[in-house]
Amino acid sequence: MNASFLGLRTSIVHVKDLDKAKIWYTEVFGVAPYFDEPFYVGFSVSGYEFGLDPNMNNIINGTNAEVYWGVNDVEAVYQRLLALGATTHHAPQEVGGDIIVASVLDPFGNVFGIIYNPHFDLEKK
Repeated sequence: MNASFLGLRTSIVHVKDLDKAKIWYTEVFGVAPYFDEPFYVGFSVSGYEFGLDPNMNNIINGTNAEVYWGVNDVEAVYQRLLALGATTHHAPQEVGGDIIVASVLDPFGNVFGIIYNPHFDLEKK
């Protein structure tokens, strides 16, 4: 049995107000959810799943997990996220090798990261 990881498939954040989060993330991603139920809202973003889960049982909002979404222009996307109501978590910075990262806190207290990485290639194995 091959136990190799196949890569990121789904990122889920827990939110207290599913309706507000659905509206905000629809604006952020520019796509409507493909799955929209009272217990889960799923977005398909460039072949990856981003989910909103309203179940807050045993959930403490915090900044202990970060997922970074690839973008072509970190500064532009960062500014757009701030304009949509996010707050700064880490301002854009170059971290070496022409890789630029930034992260914000969404209006629901979750870290939302963005990254420009010219070396990332899905086709490489």
